[in-house]
Amino acid sequence: MYIIRDIFYLHFGHYRPAKQLLDDALRAGLLPENKQARVLSDFTGDAYRLIFEEGYDTLGEYEQALSGSMRKDEWQQWYEKFKPHVERSHREILKRVV
Repeated sequence: MYIIRDIFYLHFGHYRPAKQLLDDALRAGLLPENKQARVLSDFTGDAYRLIFEEGYDTLGEYEQALSGSMRKDEWQQWYEKFKPHVERSHREILKRVV
């Protein structure tokens, strides 16, 4: 199993509008469907982060998710609204070993 984490570091003071956009995306079904998906926020460590975490059995499944819903116009329009709230981001791809 592979765990993918997209970590978005938000600008200071941008958590609430970014969280509202995330809520809107969830309601509209814009995020990739994944039964092992969750969205996390920081509790300690670097502040103002939103972490999108998903689990996939194979990297091929992950690639299909990227090439599916994230290429839709509705998602692209949403992402353009989300990007101004992000200072930087990075992705982790982890392999579960136990």
